[in-house]
Amino acid sequence: MPPSSSSPLLSLVLLLFLHFCAEVRSYEAPQEKQDVFARKACPAFLTFTNAAYLAGVTVELPCHCKPQQVQSVVWFFRKHLGGSEETTALTDHHGNKLLDPSRVPHSGDLRSRFSIRLFSLLIFRAGPDDAGVYICGSAHRDFFYGYDLDIQEARTISIAPRLNPKNVNQRRKEKKRVGSAQPLYRIFTSFRPWSVCDRCGAPGEQVRVGLCYVHSKFLHVRYRKANQTIASCGSGAVPEAFEKVKRNRDGAKLEVKSCQVTCPNPAPSSSEIRSLMAFLGLSCGSPPAEIPVFYLNHPADRVLTLGCPGARPNMAVAWDRGPEPIYRFDHSAGGNHSNTNPRLLIDTGHHLVFQPAEAQDSGVYYCWLQGHRAAEIRLLVYAHWGRRQSVTSHPDFLIALRTVFRSYAIMTAVFCLLLFSREGVRLLREKRQAHVD
Repeated sequence: MPPSSSSPLLSLVLLLFLHFCAEVRSYEAPQEKQDVFARKACPAFLTFTNAAYLAGVTVELPCHCKPQQVQSVVWFFRKHLGGSEETTALTDHHGNKLLDPSRVPHSGDLRSRFSIRLFSLLIFRAGPDDAGVYICGSAHRDFFYGYDLDIQEARTISIAPRLNPKNVNQRRKEKKRVGSAQPLYRIFTSFRPWSVCDRCGAPGEQVRVGLCYVHSKFLHVRYRKANQTIASCGSGAVPEAFEKVKRNRDGAKLEVKSCQVTCPNPAPSSSEIRSLMAFLGLSCGSPPAEIPVFYLNHPADRVLTLGCPGARPNMAVAWDRGPEPIYRFDHSAGGNHSNTNPRLLIDTGHHLVFQPAEAQDSGVYYCWLQGHRAAEIRLLVYAHWGRRQSVTSHPDFLIALRTVFRSYAIMTAVFCLLLFSREGVRLLREKRQAHVD
């Protein structure tokens, strides 16, 4: 059979499409990378890398080294003051255990809040009880890499103070006074940089986290690197003799300040691409797709925690209920709850927490990541009847009862009306027949 005359035209159109489409034009073939574990050897003397996080975030501890022949790892956990007999093994059973972060219980045991992915340990909604020593090893108790994890809790939220020359000079004098005394240790708060504005268009917030650290020359050698004199306040490197450091649990701080930025305009596509795509009836370089939509059903009178998909500890996260923004200073532990719902909180891990969820909390919620809307969550809170609950205890029971009785009365009236109409029509027919006879 001779080739179709439309084949050259189709090939030409396909070549033009590949040439003008930006996604195809910018594609590059991936390069083969060397195995990370092949070029990094494990330390001969196991030390623990200090890592400090704020409570409520998702902690990721990567296993930086392991032998190439090891295909799966086991993580070992022990509290700072615990013995070897209190060590807990965290394993995913050779990859057969998968954990969905959206189904993590609000306040569950560590075994129900961890996952191992690509040899890295993920701890969802980490809390102060999760602080301790974590070691990446194998099922044969071979140890490769260790962490000294410190989880600090910020009990209050504060508005960022404005610095004036008087406050700056006073802080400098305090530093000089502390430096001249040369104490055994010094406690300070290390602040991370301010986050970007968490939403655009509407007024938003910027957040920065301050964690408690201690400076001393007497840190434990197993928990520090060479010439390292700084560790977090809850680290195992801090000697037990520093009792003041151990009692200082209010070192973590969370500061918030207001901001407002304009939303960036989407980049216009090239005129050549638009004309070609319009001619072909295709869409290349079209506007970005709509945000993903998630549906969630949750029983009432139980704690509900919503997390923004794709959020990480260093990202700016914001929440809206429909068109109304939810601000941290009004909905957070230690915030101002005089004019807001005290059951609705934004924790330090950027989760939206309902304590507990009720039927009126049903609605549409939006979460923002780095100043852009990232997801839409449609929440339905339904009544959950337990053994100690009855139908009459529901607040809408009387309204439902009146609706049922009203509907029954209307249906009864319609039935009686139809019945009487039928009898009336029958009587009229009988009278007319008698009159004819």
